Amino acid sequence: MALFPTSLGSLQLNASFSSFLLPKYTIFTSPHGHGFGCVCVQKTWSKPPSMFVTTKPAIKDGVLSINGKDALSSVPDNVVVTPLSNSSAFVGATSTLPDSRHVFRLGLIQDIRLLCLFRFKLWWMIPRMGSSGRDIPIETQMLLLEAKEEPDEPASYILFLPVLNGEFRSSLQGNPSNELELCIESGDPAIVTSRSLKAVFVNYGDNPFDLMNESMKILEKHLRTFSLRETKQMPGILDCFGWCTWDAFYHKVNPQGIRDGLKSLSDGGTPAKFLIIDDGWQDTINEFQKEGEPFIEGSQFGARLVSIKENNKFRESVKKDLNGAPSSLKDFVADIKSTFGLRFVYVWHALLGYWGGLHPDAPEARKYNPKLRFPLQSPGNLANMRDISMDCMEKYSIGAIDPAKASEFYNDLHGYLVSQNVDGVKVDVQNILETLATGSGGRVSLTRHFQQALEESIAANFHDNSIICCMGLSTDTLYNTRRSAITRASDDYYPTIPTTQSLHIAAVAFNSIFLGEFVVPDWDMFYSLHNAAEFHAVARAVGGCGIYVSDKPGQHDFEILRRLVLPDGSVLRAKYPGRPSRDCLFNDPVMDGKSLLKIWNLNKVTGVIGVFNCQGAGSWPCLDNPVQKDVSPILSGQLSPADIEYFEEVAPSKWTGDCAVFSFKAGSLSRLPKKRSLDVELKILECDVFTVSPIKVYHGKVHFAAIGLIDMYNSGGAVEAVETVGGFDHSDNGGIGIKGRGAGRFGAYSNEKPKLCSVNSEQVEFIFNDEDNFLTIPIPSGTNFWEIVISY
Repeated sequence: MALFPTSLGSLQLNASFSSFLLPKYTIFTSPHGHGFGCVCVQKTWSKPPSMFVTTKPAIKDGVLSINGKDALSSVPDNVVVTPLSNSSAFVGATSTLPDSRHVFRLGLIQDIRLLCLFRFKLWWMIPRMGSSGRDIPIETQMLLLEAKEEPDEPASYILFLPVLNGEFRSSLQGNPSNELELCIESGDPAIVTSRSLKAVFVNYGDNPFDLMNESMKILEKHLRTFSLRETKQMPGILDCFGWCTWDAFYHKVNPQGIRDGLKSLSDGGTPAKFLIIDDGWQDTINEFQKEGEPFIEGSQFGARLVSIKENNKFRESVKKDLNGAPSSLKDFVADIKSTFGLRFVYVWHALLGYWGGLHPDAPEARKYNPKLRFPLQSPGNLANMRDISMDCMEKYSIGAIDPAKASEFYNDLHGYLVSQNVDGVKVDVQNILETLATGSGGRVSLTRHFQQALEESIAANFHDNSIICCMGLSTDTLYNTRRSAITRASDDYYPTIPTTQSLHIAAVAFNSIFLGEFVVPDWDMFYSLHNAAEFHAVARAVGGCGIYVSDKPGQHDFEILRRLVLPDGSVLRAKYPGRPSRDCLFNDPVMDGKSLLKIWNLNKVTGVIGVFNCQGAGSWPCLDNPVQKDVSPILSGQLSPADIEYFEEVAPSKWTGDCAVFSFKAGSLSRLPKKRSLDVELKILECDVFTVSPIKVYHGKVHFAAIGLIDMYNSGGAVEAVETVGGFDHSDNGGIGIKGRGAGRFGAYSNEKPKLCSVNSEQVEFIFNDEDNFLTIPIPSGTNFWEIVISY
């Protein structure tokens, strides 16, 4: 005999999300329970029929069921469900009193694996894994549950997405009683409500990645406030190697330093084709840091913009400092483009101009009617991690642009930048608006207004959707993103803080599950000359993102850079946002002491998986007990072609079911059935990247799979197409043609030794290892595009 809470739904929920009772059980009331009473269970009757499978989501007997799976139990009477289909619904709640902020109990969650993405700072998200409601942090913006009745059966998934409902923004959180709670808030005491009926979107599915994509498509149509990544124009910087000035110079960025950095990258054979001139170029004033006095930590966040033009470092002083070099920002940008072959130059600015906004008394700023405002954070943000930039802005105030002047400000700024040969912008500090919403119509309305003004200015002034969004991982911003296609996906890269290296990789990978539906997640810059450089480099190679570094001039590891960047300055970008493999979703790759992180992606004809040991190198913030479990110096795990989602996109019609798997770290090639696994062993902060290519039979006898440029981390990204060449008549005059780009060593699996190989119609020597059927073909230096023909 066992004791359970009164609600039948509670029993179902605690039994691993079963929508049915286990067979041969009897339920009867017991007077000896605690709290709300209890029921007793005995094995006396059989499992009822599948009554919920075809019904729409509903709350019955205190249980919210989605597609026959119990999502929540002990649901309060004020919770409302609005079905959309058999598997999806909106969930909301009502109150007896109107207010600008409500916290509603939604129901119990316990004894189930779950993944949260939550804002641990005002600006940024990180993941949290758990097994009950109490593990769900404040400010959760995505919640994924693994609905699984038996350990060995295939999993299904229930997704909770708190959304924007009218003027209110929703988030999720748990409480010590394992209840899921819904928080709705307007950010303005004058904007009140007593109900929010469509605050959370809930959906069910068998594939977590399909589930997320399908859910976002439904929300796109329902909310009509944002667009999906797959529909947006992709900026050209994504396919170029770049350099950002921030970690190279910080605020001391200057024209000569930029020249030095571009030259050293070019001289090393990895030329930057896009440049971000980060914070430090603008015309600002800081009343809180007097010249010549000791530096006050955080005072930089009190500085304010006085004009939309560049500061003296990029004006007339340039001519004197550089002995006749260009004497304006326009001339400087034109000159570095010409000298170093740059295709794109972006500059940084904050959403409100600068960290401290606009200076209200500056003559050139007055037209935007800035007013000093002291930001107010929500209780949810205050409950998580403090942030020095926000603390200082609360102390020094912000010169907030008049919302009625937002469009004028962005058009003036961006129009001026275009006149200076600048191609785009990185727009930072985007979540600040939610703290300035009082008296401005609330956080949702204010954010939507500025986001619309910003995106309209980008479209009107630039020609390549040329914007990188940053510090904007709040749903206020994300669900109002119609055009922006790139957003920074994590807190900053901190080269001097060793304990953040593994956290950075894990955070971006997990955040990309959600964020990747809106935009291409940006993995931030990194140092190529650093003890964790390869860790970061491999992550970006499989991340499907733009790739850029922030090396100090002359301080580069060109061995690493040449594995990312082709001599023409292009990169081998994978097809999708890189995300954790399905078997990693509910394991903590940073702190459980045993799990490796696998990140999957696809190229045009191959798959790719990066494997990372993030254990033992740092601890997640906002934990009650941030103690790292004992970690072995070497962790082992398994990798399978089945870890790559949507592999059928690259698998040919005559696929054998087997794959060629190339380990970059070992330089080894294996033949592996799709459902089989390879063992992987990695030390702390060590990684490997595997190219996985489906083996196809050509001419009835040749088993072949292209790997790509085997000296590049994302080898398969170099291959554009593989096709049959010659007859298909089982004769010995048939061949295989491969089209691709980049010089180096091309590798492939072939069960037969070729008779000859050619590159762009020139016969070349090749190497064939008959022990592992590894074929390598040299592609001459200076070759940008090639067609290989392999004859058998």
